[in-house]
Amino acid sequence: MTTVAPSSEKVATHQTNLWQQSWIMVWRNLIHTKRMPEMLSDVTIQPVMFVLLFAYVFGASIQVAGGASYKEFLLPGIMGQTIVFTAFIVSTGITGDLEKGIIDRFRSLPISRSSVLIGRAIASLLHSSIGIVVMAITGLAIGWRIRNGFGEAVLAFALVLLFGFAMIWFGILVGSWLQSVEAVNGFMFTSLFPLTFLSNAFVPTDPMPTWLRTIAEWNPISSLVQAMRVLWGNGPDAPASAALPLQHPELTTLIWSVGLTLIFAPFALRAYAKRTAD
Repeated sequence: MTTVAPSSEKVATHQTNLWQQSWIMVWRNLIHTKRMPEMLSDVTIQPVMFVLLFAYVFGASIQVAGGASYKEFLLPGIMGQTIVFTAFIVSTGITGDLEKGIIDRFRSLPISRSSVLIGRAIASLLHSSIGIVVMAITGLAIGWRIRNGFGEAVLAFALVLLFGFAMIWFGILVGSWLQSVEAVNGFMFTSLFPLTFLSNAFVPTDPMPTWLRTIAEWNPISSLVQAMRVLWGNGPDAPASAALPLQHPELTTLIWSVGLTLIFAPFALRAYAKRTAD
Protein backbone atom coordinates (compact mmCIF):
# COMPACT_ATOMS: atom_id res chain seq x y z
CA MET A 1 0.00 0.00 0.00
CA THR A 2 1.40 3.36 -1.05
CA THR A 3 1.53 6.20 1.48
CA VAL A 4 0.76 9.60 0.07
CA ALA A 5 2.64 12.48 1.70
CA PRO A 6 0.53 15.50 2.62
CA SER A 7 0.66 18.24 0.06
CA SER A 8 2.35 21.56 0.79
CA GLU A 9 -1.10 23.21 0.55
CA LYS A 10 -2.44 21.02 3.39
CA VAL A 11 0.61 21.74 5.56
CA ALA A 12 0.27 25.47 4.93
CA THR A 13 -3.45 25.30 5.73
CA HIS A 14 -2.72 23.48 9.00
CA GLN A 15 -0.14 26.08 9.99
CA THR A 16 -2.54 28.90 9.11
CA ASN A 17 -5.31 27.31 11.17
CA LEU A 18 -2.94 26.82 14.11
CA TRP A 19 -1.96 30.49 14.14
CA GLN A 20 -5.57 31.61 13.72
CA GLN A 21 -6.64 29.42 16.62
CA SER A 22 -3.70 30.62 18.70
CA TRP A 23 -4.60 34.27 18.17
CA ILE A 24 -8.18 33.51 19.11
CA MET A 25 -6.82 32.12 22.38
CA VAL A 26 -4.70 35.24 22.83
CA TRP A 27 -7.77 37.39 22.27
CA ARG A 28 -9.74 35.30 24.74
CA ASN A 29 -7.12 35.89 27.43
CA LEU A 30 -6.97 39.62 26.67
CA ILE A 31 -10.76 39.87 26.95
CA HIS A 32 -10.55 38.08 30.30
CA THR A 33 -8.03 40.67 31.48
CA LYS A 34 -10.21 43.51 30.16
CA ARG A 35 -13.19 42.25 32.17
CA MET A 36 -11.04 41.82 35.28
CA PRO A 37 -8.60 44.77 35.19
CA GLU A 38 -7.39 43.96 38.71
CA MET A 39 -5.40 41.16 37.04
CA LEU A 40 -3.04 43.88 35.80
CA SER A 41 -2.08 44.96 39.31
CA ASP A 42 1.02 42.73 39.25
CA VAL A 43 2.38 44.57 36.19
CA THR A 44 1.18 48.09 37.02
CA ILE A 45 0.92 48.82 40.74
CA GLN A 46 3.50 46.29 41.94
CA PRO A 47 6.37 47.36 39.61
CA VAL A 48 5.82 51.04 40.41
CA MET A 49 5.80 50.20 44.11
CA PHE A 50 9.06 48.25 43.79
CA VAL A 51 10.74 51.02 41.79
CA LEU A 52 9.78 53.76 44.26
CA LEU A 53 10.48 51.63 47.33
CA PHE A 54 13.95 50.54 46.29
CA ALA A 55 14.91 53.85 44.68
CA TYR A 56 13.98 56.08 47.60
CA VAL A 57 13.93 53.83 50.69
CA PHE A 58 16.77 51.38 50.10
CA GLY A 59 18.67 53.33 47.44
CA ALA A 60 20.12 55.79 49.93
CA SER A 61 22.03 53.00 51.71
CA ILE A 62 23.17 51.01 48.65
CA GLN A 63 26.38 52.12 46.97
CA VAL A 64 27.13 51.29 43.34
CA ALA A 65 30.73 51.01 42.16
CA GLY A 66 32.08 53.93 40.15
CA GLY A 67 29.56 56.35 41.58
CA ALA A 68 26.82 55.18 39.19
CA SER A 69 23.23 56.17 39.90
CA TYR A 70 21.38 53.52 41.90
CA LYS A 71 18.15 54.41 40.08
CA GLU A 72 19.73 53.45 36.76
CA PHE A 73 21.31 50.40 38.37
CA LEU A 74 17.89 49.39 39.75
CA LEU A 75 15.60 49.59 36.71
CA PRO A 76 17.15 46.68 34.74
CA GLY A 77 16.95 44.57 37.91
CA ILE A 78 13.25 45.17 38.42
CA MET A 79 12.57 44.59 34.72
CA GLY A 80 14.42 41.29 35.01
CA GLN A 81 12.32 40.33 38.01
CA THR A 82 9.11 41.22 36.17
CA ILE A 83 9.93 39.11 33.12
CA VAL A 84 10.86 36.15 35.34
CA PHE A 85 7.39 36.35 36.85
CA THR A 86 5.94 35.65 33.39
CA ALA A 87 6.24 32.03 34.54
CA PHE A 88 4.01 32.86 37.51
CA ILE A 89 1.34 34.33 35.25
CA VAL A 90 1.22 31.48 32.74
CA SER A 91 1.29 28.76 35.42
CA THR A 92 -1.63 30.17 37.40
CA GLY A 93 -3.56 30.76 34.17
CA ILE A 94 -3.15 27.18 32.94
CA THR A 95 -3.92 25.68 36.35
CA GLY A 96 -7.00 27.88 36.69
CA ASP A 97 -8.30 26.79 33.27
CA LEU A 98 -7.68 23.14 34.15
CA GLU A 99 -9.44 23.46 37.51
CA LYS A 100 -12.49 25.14 36.00
CA GLY A 101 -12.82 22.60 33.19
CA ILE A 102 -12.20 25.17 30.47
CA ILE A 103 -9.48 23.03 28.90
CA ASP A 104 -11.97 20.14 28.67
CA ARG A 105 -14.32 22.41 26.76
CA PHE A 106 -11.52 23.38 24.38
CA ARG A 107 -10.75 19.72 23.80
CA SER A 108 -14.33 19.19 22.61
CA LEU A 109 -13.79 21.79 19.88
CA PRO A 110 -12.10 21.09 16.52
CA ILE A 111 -8.95 23.03 17.47
CA SER A 112 -5.34 22.09 18.03
CA ARG A 113 -4.23 21.50 21.62
CA SER A 114 -1.09 23.46 20.84
CA SER A 115 -3.13 26.59 20.15
CA VAL A 116 -4.18 26.73 23.80
CA LEU A 117 -0.56 26.75 24.98
CA ILE A 118 0.62 29.15 22.28
CA GLY A 119 -2.22 31.55 23.02
CA ARG A 120 -1.59 31.44 26.76
CA ALA A 121 2.16 31.95 26.23
CA ILE A 122 1.74 34.98 23.93
CA ALA A 123 -0.89 36.52 26.23
CA SER A 124 1.39 36.08 29.26
CA LEU A 125 4.30 37.68 27.42
CA LEU A 126 2.08 40.64 26.46
CA HIS A 127 0.93 40.84 30.08
CA SER A 128 4.51 41.10 31.34
CA SER A 129 5.44 43.54 28.56
CA ILE A 130 2.91 45.95 30.01
CA GLY A 131 4.90 45.85 33.24
CA ILE A 132 8.13 46.59 31.34
CA VAL A 133 6.51 49.64 29.71
CA VAL A 134 5.09 50.85 33.03
CA MET A 135 8.48 50.53 34.71
CA ALA A 136 10.22 52.31 31.84
CA ILE A 137 7.82 55.25 32.17
CA THR A 138 8.23 55.28 35.95
CA GLY A 139 12.00 55.09 35.58
CA LEU A 140 12.06 58.01 33.15
CA ALA A 141 10.06 60.01 35.67
CA ILE A 142 12.61 59.43 38.46
CA GLY A 143 15.75 59.91 36.38
CA TRP A 144 16.48 56.61 34.61
CA ARG A 145 17.83 56.99 31.07
CA ILE A 146 18.91 54.80 28.17
CA ARG A 147 22.36 56.20 27.41
CA ASN A 148 23.46 54.06 24.47
CA GLY A 149 22.26 53.83 20.89
CA PHE A 150 18.90 52.70 19.53
CA GLY A 151 20.19 49.34 18.31
CA GLU A 152 21.61 48.40 21.72
CA ALA A 153 18.40 49.50 23.43
CA VAL A 154 16.31 47.28 21.14
CA LEU A 155 18.69 44.36 21.70
CA ALA A 156 18.26 44.68 25.47
CA PHE A 157 14.47 44.57 25.19
CA ALA A 158 14.75 41.61 22.80
CA LEU A 159 16.87 39.72 25.35
CA VAL A 160 14.25 40.42 28.01
CA LEU A 161 11.48 38.95 25.86
CA LEU A 162 13.63 35.96 24.87
CA PHE A 163 14.32 35.18 28.51
CA GLY A 164 10.61 35.61 29.23
CA PHE A 165 9.86 33.02 26.53
CA ALA A 166 12.12 30.54 28.34
CA MET A 167 10.36 31.24 31.64
CA ILE A 168 7.00 30.61 29.98
CA TRP A 169 7.95 26.94 29.48
CA PHE A 170 8.83 26.70 33.16
CA GLY A 171 5.41 28.16 33.96
CA ILE A 172 3.64 25.68 31.65
CA LEU A 173 5.50 22.83 33.35
CA VAL A 174 4.54 23.95 36.87
CA GLY A 175 0.96 24.81 35.87
CA SER A 176 0.47 21.37 34.30
CA TRP A 177 2.20 19.54 37.11
CA LEU A 178 0.52 21.01 40.21
CA GLN A 179 -3.15 20.44 40.87
CA SER A 180 -4.39 23.79 42.23
CA VAL A 181 -3.80 27.52 41.87
CA GLU A 182 -2.94 27.70 45.58
CA ALA A 183 -0.21 25.08 45.14
CA VAL A 184 1.15 26.95 42.12
CA ASN A 185 1.20 30.25 44.01
CA GLY A 186 3.08 28.69 46.91
CA PHE A 187 5.62 26.92 44.72
CA MET A 188 6.27 29.93 42.49
CA PHE A 189 6.58 32.33 45.40
CA THR A 190 9.10 30.16 47.24
CA SER A 191 11.17 29.49 44.11
CA LEU A 192 11.11 32.69 42.04
CA PHE A 193 11.42 35.29 44.79
CA PRO A 194 14.67 33.85 46.24
CA LEU A 195 15.98 33.38 42.69
CA THR A 196 15.46 37.06 41.81
CA PHE A 197 16.89 38.37 45.08
CA LEU A 198 19.88 36.02 44.99
CA SER A 199 21.29 37.90 42.01
CA ASN A 200 22.66 41.30 41.06
CA ALA A 201 19.16 42.62 40.35
CA PHE A 202 18.96 44.92 43.38
CA VAL A 203 22.44 45.00 44.92
CA PRO A 204 26.01 44.64 43.62
CA THR A 205 27.52 41.21 44.14
CA ASP A 206 30.98 42.49 45.19
CA PRO A 207 30.30 42.73 48.95
CA MET A 208 28.76 39.26 49.16
CA PRO A 209 30.64 36.35 50.76
CA THR A 210 32.63 34.42 48.15
CA TRP A 211 30.35 31.37 48.05
CA LEU A 212 27.21 33.51 47.84
CA ARG A 213 28.71 35.80 45.22
CA THR A 214 29.56 32.80 43.04
CA ILE A 215 25.95 31.56 43.19
CA ALA A 216 24.59 35.05 42.47
CA GLU A 217 26.87 35.67 39.50
CA TRP A 218 26.07 32.32 37.89
CA ASN A 219 22.35 32.97 38.37
CA PRO A 220 20.83 33.42 34.87
CA ILE A 221 18.93 36.48 36.11
CA SER A 222 22.24 38.18 36.89
CA SER A 223 23.50 37.83 33.31
CA LEU A 224 20.18 39.13 31.97
CA VAL A 225 20.26 42.16 34.27
CA GLN A 226 23.93 42.85 33.55
CA ALA A 227 23.25 42.63 29.80
CA MET A 228 20.53 45.28 30.11
CA ARG A 229 22.82 47.52 32.17
CA VAL A 230 25.61 47.23 29.62
CA LEU A 231 23.38 47.77 26.60
CA TRP A 232 21.54 50.71 28.18
CA GLY A 233 24.62 52.24 29.80
CA ASN A 234 23.06 51.90 33.25
CA GLY A 235 25.93 50.98 35.47
CA PRO A 236 29.54 49.95 35.72
CA ASP A 237 30.97 47.04 33.77
CA ALA A 238 31.52 43.87 35.73
CA PRO A 239 34.82 43.91 37.62
CA ALA A 240 37.64 41.64 36.52
CA SER A 241 36.97 39.41 39.52
CA ALA A 242 33.37 38.74 38.45
CA ALA A 243 32.35 35.32 37.15
CA LEU A 244 32.44 34.55 33.42
CA PRO A 245 28.67 35.11 32.80
CA LEU A 246 28.96 38.74 33.87
CA GLN A 247 31.98 39.30 31.63
CA HIS A 248 29.93 38.34 28.55
CA PRO A 249 26.33 38.95 29.70
CA GLU A 250 24.64 39.28 26.29
CA LEU A 251 26.00 35.97 24.98
CA THR A 252 25.40 34.27 28.33
CA THR A 253 21.78 35.45 28.42
CA LEU A 254 21.24 34.09 24.92
CA ILE A 255 22.72 30.72 25.94
CA TRP A 256 20.67 30.59 29.15
CA SER A 257 17.46 31.45 27.27
CA VAL A 258 17.94 28.80 24.60
CA GLY A 259 19.20 26.23 27.11
CA LEU A 260 16.32 26.71 29.57
CA THR A 261 13.83 26.48 26.70
CA LEU A 262 15.36 23.21 25.49
CA ILE A 263 15.25 21.84 29.05
CA PHE A 264 11.78 22.94 30.11
CA ALA A 265 9.82 22.72 26.83
CA PRO A 266 9.85 18.90 26.40
CA PHE A 267 8.91 18.30 30.04
CA ALA A 268 6.24 21.00 29.88
CA LEU A 269 4.63 19.52 26.76
CA ARG A 270 4.72 16.04 28.27
CA ALA A 271 3.19 17.23 31.57
CA TYR A 272 0.45 19.16 29.77
CA ALA A 273 -0.36 16.20 27.49
CA LYS A 274 -0.52 13.88 30.49
CA ARG A 275 -2.74 16.27 32.46
CA THR A 276 -5.17 16.69 29.54
CA ALA A 277 -5.15 13.06 28.39
CA ASP A 278 -8.42 11.15 28.13
